[in-house]
Amino acid sequence: MDQALLLIHNELLGTNLSVYWNSEHCYHCLLQVLVNVSGNGKPGKPSIAAVAVSTQHGSILQLNDTLEEKEVCRLEYKFGEFGNYSLLVKHVHNGVNEIACDVVVNENPVDSNLPVSIAFLVGLAVVIAVCFLRFLLSLDDFNNWISKAINSRETDRLINSELGSPSRAGQLGDDTQLEAWRLSAVPLRLRCVDTFRGIALILMVFVNYGGGKYWYFKHASWNGLTVADLVFPWFVFIMGSSIFLSMTSILQRGCSKFRLLGKVTWRSFLLICIGIFIVNPNYCLGPLSWDKLRIPGVLQRLGVTYFVVAVLELLFAKPVPESCTVERRCSSLQDIISSWPQWLFILMLESIWLALTFFLPVPGCPTGYLGPGGIGDLGKYPNCTGGAAGYIDRLLLGDDHLYQHPSSTVLYHTKVAYDPEGILGTINSIVMAFLGVQAGKILLYYKDQTKDILIRFTAWCCFLGLMSVAFTKISENEGFIPVNKNLWSISYVTTLSSFAFFILLILYPVVDVKGLWSGAPFFYPGMNSILVYVGHEVFHNYFPFQWRLQDNHSHKEHLIQNIVATAVWVLIAYILYKKKVFWKI
Repeated sequence: MDQALLLIHNELLGTNLSVYWNSEHCYHCLLQVLVNVSGNGKPGKPSIAAVAVSTQHGSILQLNDTLEEKEVCRLEYKFGEFGNYSLLVKHVHNGVNEIACDVVVNENPVDSNLPVSIAFLVGLAVVIAVCFLRFLLSLDDFNNWISKAINSRETDRLINSELGSPSRAGQLGDDTQLEAWRLSAVPLRLRCVDTFRGIALILMVFVNYGGGKYWYFKHASWNGLTVADLVFPWFVFIMGSSIFLSMTSILQRGCSKFRLLGKVTWRSFLLICIGIFIVNPNYCLGPLSWDKLRIPGVLQRLGVTYFVVAVLELLFAKPVPESCTVERRCSSLQDIISSWPQWLFILMLESIWLALTFFLPVPGCPTGYLGPGGIGDLGKYPNCTGGAAGYIDRLLLGDDHLYQHPSSTVLYHTKVAYDPEGILGTINSIVMAFLGVQAGKILLYYKDQTKDILIRFTAWCCFLGLMSVAFTKISENEGFIPVNKNLWSISYVTTLSSFAFFILLILYPVVDVKGLWSGAPFFYPGMNSILVYVGHEVFHNYFPFQWRLQDNHSHKEHLIQNIVATAVWVLIAYILYKKKVFWKI
């Protein structure tokens, strides 16, 4: 999978060749030895070496004279999956002593992205069919035709018999009481918030299950963004919105701040404990070794972030101004001005992140280093992965308690442990959650003022987007602070927050204002996010979420398996929603 066969034909008699390879996606990387080809061939029978080359990104090939260590030729080429290629190295007889390196296709590659395109088109067709059906059902003529096709008298008799039975009547009464209790006990929810949470969660499940083994459904090796890099920060963002909306509702119902603080502390503790349980699957690897226990993780970071942001809001909580709740008229910056203590704290936190990242001395590494280490930066700093972020984690937690297989190992061949959910990056996850709080305040302060809400979402989207442009200089690697999920860089936060405000800008009017879309199917897992997340991690290797594939090197089979597994969790969430089963901690 993601490989092609390359046959290197050395027609330079008496000249041994060293072939070096690198990925175009590997920034400032040392070339890696791919194969050595002898020069002991005969005229018409060149020496041949066969190697596998990656097809995920473009390849850089450099051929050197092994003896003289002199470059013979260099080329860039994008190989296709399962393709068969020949690299012909020979003299060119044109009166000049030149050497040509030409790539010839022996067997055409397959289109590895075709299954994704087909899956997208099938999904689009399903959406169009559902929308068309809903449109038909909204037409009176169509409804009348349906009604005439049904024996109304028999239907009425069945309905009356059901309503007349004591058990059914009692059940209806219980359902009504249960719904009334739930509406009184649970704060008013915006469907766009749960839908957004569900979108992030379903994408997270899909990419965690493998995403069809496509590189763009995996985390970026270092700088840059893939689909997999979008989901966690969006989850953090929408968690921030939920914190403000739910805490405001609970305080309005008369709950004391002290009691609410206890609930926040207990929930954070549970999230951290569940997270440690999930990232240390000793049931698969044998008895748990405390010496190798991984401490950071996704739920651990969510727990810490939730605690800090919730306590921050609790300490400085203010009732929504009457001008907003009664008169439906808030001043232009009311949602920001009322939160100035929280903003001051967030700016102080971000100053700490910037100071530690760019000014903390790291032994053996340049101050302010943001690179991946390994073979990056021409191999000058092999053990400096993550700069200050990696150093702080290794110093405070120890190498053995960090993630041992970071995404940087794929392209940059890093050797040191590095945890993308480490200590320093948690600061910026707090910042992102607070930006989510800001979105929640906009929704509440300007409730029923759709135009004002959309204007503010647009303003935040543009403002954060411009900040990202300034940080990155619209470049993956050349900016002041590149977008980087492993570091949770501030540019990563501003970029993904800009996207988040844009998504809310679309979802809010479509889902909550106009009611053009119910949010299904994403709404259902969004209502049971903890259960779906924990469940998909624990039951990852169980049927029907995984089964033996006929061809383990087929993107198509992996994609089908991962889509089915994700769909099963959506179905589970739907069934639990219908049965009013919600796992809260």
